[in-house]
Order: sequence, then C-alpha cells, then structure tokens
Amino acid sequence: MPVRLATWNINSVRLRIGLVAKLVDEHAPDVLCLQETKCADDCFPLSAVRKLGYEHVAIHGQKGYHGVATFSRFAFAATASERWADKDDARHLATTFAEGPLAGVTVHNFYVPAGGDEPDPAINPKFAHKLQFLDELTHWSGRIAETGGRIMVGDLNVAPHESDVWSHKQLLRVVSHTPVETEGMNRMLEAGRWIDLVRRHTPHPEKLFSWWSYRAADWQASDRGRRLDHVWASADVAARMTEVRTVREARGWERPSDHVPVVVTIG
Repeated sequence: MPVRLATWNINSVRLRIGLVAKLVDEHAPDVLCLQETKCADDCFPLSAVRKLGYEHVAIHGQKGYHGVATFSRFAFAATASERWADKDDARHLATTFAEGPLAGVTVHNFYVPAGGDEPDPAINPKFAHKLQFLDELTHWSGRIAETGGRIMVGDLNVAPHESDVWSHKQLLRVVSHTPVETEGMNRMLEAGRWIDLVRRHTPHPEKLFSWWSYRAADWQASDRGRRLDHVWASADVAARMTEVRTVREARGWERPSDHVPVVVTIG
C-alpha cells in the first residue's frame, strides 16, 4: 500500500491551519511534517488537526518562533527530539512508525536556521549558528549512515545546486546559496548516504523551487525562487519512491506561506 508524505514550512500553523486543511483535501498526505509552526505546545490547534483525520500527532514547539510538528494516520512507536548547535530551539522531531507502510521507518523533521542576511560568520552570529548546525547534521548523518529505514524532511534553508535557484551567479553571496552552505549540505548528503528524492524525480538541470520571497510584487511573474525544502531517504526507502510533487500553486493560495509543500509517494 503506498503512503503519501508531505513536508511544508507553514510559517505559523495557527494562522494557516485553513491552508493545511486545503492541502489535506487536495493531496491527502498520510504523513504531514510542518516546520516553523511558531506555536508553543500547549497552544497547538490539536482539535483542528484531528478533524483532518490525523489521530497521531507529535509536536515540538516554542512560543512565536521555529517549531516542528508531524501528523500521521499511522501510530508512532517512538518520538524524540535533539538539541542542536548549543541552543534549545525547537528545530527537530523524530518519529518512528509502529504500523502501516512506514513501519520501522524513522522520519526526521528539521527546520534548519535561516542564517540572517550577511554571509560572514565573523560578523553575523546567525550565520555562524547555521554553519554549526549544518556541521553537526553532517556528523550526525555519518553516524547513522549504515542504518536503513530513514527519511529526512524539512526546510533545510539551503538551495544546494545551480538549478535550485533562479540565478546561481547573482545568489553566490546570498545566504542559502553561498559556497560554504552548499558544500556543507553536499557533505551532509554524502556522509549519510542520503538520496535526494526530489532531484531523483526531477533531475538537474531542470529548475525547481519551493520558496519565493514575500518581497516580490508578483512572485509568479518574476519567478525568483529557491529550492529550500527537501526530502531525503536511505537507499532502501528511496527504492520505494513512486512520485514526487512540489505543490507550486500553494504559493498563490490566500495568505500563503512563502514556502510550498513537497509531497512524496512511497510504495
């Protein structure tokens, strides 16, 4: 039985719970991973989520910032979160499935720091924090590289390849596409023997984006996007992938997030 998994930086779950419902109605994900929920756990709209058909919900949030959540139609065997880069920010949630097509598989839901505006760690603490986070993710990936049953999703806040941005040349000094970030992400991918499911489905050099700035007067006409949202998997899970969809039209929904969902079907 195939299972559909979606990842989406929702940019405030309480503000956009209606858009979550729209995604569920139109794409019916069995597992939905959200980032940047911006909601403390005791304020999370759990009743609204359960009305959408998700009986199993794991949340790791904080007031006003960051936050990750995973909704599922299948029960969890375990949930966990880790501390990264010397901060207690709610940026990671691991869920291991007890039943269904993903039984025994662990989904790691991440929200990597954006890194601020200046790509110089010497003068920008936010960028230094991001680089530390990516470095720790690389070491972590290496430690689990020999294990199967792994999926890593989320807003990783790096567009790693030339075809993942609207202009490679113009963004080389822009946070999310600087060489130190893209090289770091590629090391992480290799260390964990991860497979990039989105790019396996839509190979380079085809342009593919999942984020468009709010600053654009007409995001669709300018199309100055970046691919910041990712779905990676261990080889055994990647072999079961049958379909990937980046829901570009969600950027045009009413009061949208600046990110769009990525939906993967695993057989």
